[in-house]
Amino acid sequence: MKKLLILLIFFSFSVESLFAQTKTIKGRVIDDFLEPIPEVLIKINDTSEVGKTDLNGYFQIEIPVSVIKITFMYIGYERANIELMDNCNELEVIMMSSVIYDFITLKKIDRLRMKRFKQLPDLHKKAFEKGIFKTEKPCYKQEFIPDYKKQQKK
Repeated sequence: MKKLLILLIFFSFSVESLFAQTKTIKGRVIDDFLEPIPEVLIKINDTSEVGKTDLNGYFQIEIPVSVIKITFMYIGYERANIELMDNCNELEVIMMSSVIYDFITLKKIDRLRMKRFKQLPDLHKKAFEKGIFKTEKPCYKQEFIPDYKKQQKK
């Protein structure tokens, strides 16, 4: 009876470890002026908060292996929606500061935002050259979400 109980306990722990697979992601978050951003909220599935950056913009989080989308949020900055690629364990993210545009259409705003968004790979390279980032190119895809299309859906 004891052997059966021990075997059952061992089996339940081994099955539980199969479903609880996680991976560790670490990295840094900076703004478009190459300055670190402290206390950035890091979320998965747009609901679950998994961590925050420290005062120098560094973070380390544990996420399930199945998660591929991570969102970085901070007041005064646009959301950074990141889609992880295979074997991406080091994230170095640049968040664009939020700009207030007055008296122009949403289409024009999106064109201006897209122009700034397209400069992010060059900023990433510049951060690498200055020693802020460890990699020359990001290992993720960053999604641009236009405001104009969000307004049309409402």
